[in-house]
Amino acid sequence: MMKVNTNDKNQMKNGLGDDAFNRQLNIKENIIYKITVQNNEVPVLPDHKTVLDSLEAADIETHSHCRDGFCGVCRVTLISGEIHYPNGEPLAYVGDDEILPCCCIASSDLCLGID
Repeated sequence: MMKVNTNDKNQMKNGLGDDAFNRQLNIKENIIYKITVQNNEVPVLPDHKTVLDSLEAADIETHSHCRDGFCGVCRVTLISGEIHYPNGEPLAYVGDDEILPCCCIASSDLCLGID
């Protein structure tokens, strides 16, 4: 779990109202991992059940359909990082450098490629 030091808090507060500051601080303190995709850094928060949840929460456009690893529509390229499938390997075909974000969980910071 990432901790925020006092200098980070002071830098974050400059130019933000108290409500905006508190929301950003809460997110920063609760980030488990980050996902780098399309020149964006997306936080993985405790309430995100899958990588797809994190991407959708950050308004990153991804294709999805079944959300259970059956169809493979959400397939993306895993450039770096580690994931795991909590319910076992998905049934859809997944290449060596691909993951199905609908049914996997980040085990580290990730870098993804989305077509």
